Amino acid sequence: MAKIGYARVSSDSQTMARQDDIMAELGTHRIFIEKIGGKNSNRPELKKMLDYVREGDTVVVADIGSLARSTRDLLSIIDTLFRKNVGFVSMKENIDTTGPQGRIILTIFGALAELERENILSRQREGIASAKARGKKLGRPAMGFPKGWETSYTSWKNGEKSPTEAAKELKLKRPTFYLMVRRWEDSHTDIVEND
Repeated sequence: MAKIGYARVSSDSQTMARQDDIMAELGTHRIFIEKIGGKNSNRPELKKMLDYVREGDTVVVADIGSLARSTRDLLSIIDTLFRKNVGFVSMKENIDTTGPQGRIILTIFGALAELERENILSRQREGIASAKARGKKLGRPAMGFPKGWETSYTSWKNGEKSPTEAAKELKLKRPTFYLMVRRWEDSHTDIVEND
């Protein structure tokens, strides 16, 4: 059972003194130090620390802000620690997941993050519905039909060519060929009806 510290400052000009004092006071066995902005998702020392910790260890930080960029980020990190049976202590916020109060606080954080996710998804669905109601087309524009499409399509439809042959002739993959057949037939219903 080891106490593993994680400390971060945004730039080389900032001092680590306060975080170093806290780590020394807590008797940490090893400290992972990051000098990088919190919004940067590529934090090598954080990744190393998460790989390094073992069951029974406790990760210690001076404050939540040094560990996570957002509640969602925090919960993701805590979830990784929980799955490894690793505790978490934040000195400033007085959170200790090795005790019942700390676990309750994290449960509240989790509920708030879930509510935030649901609100984002709800606004996204409302925005999509509103755009569709205004006639706005969403997604990538459909690929145009390649040169020689009608001839190859007709040959395939009449059984003169296999789908693989028709797709190869048009320089398409088979799934793309089938998608284009569906699009063609949806927009040319008279062809389907006459067959």
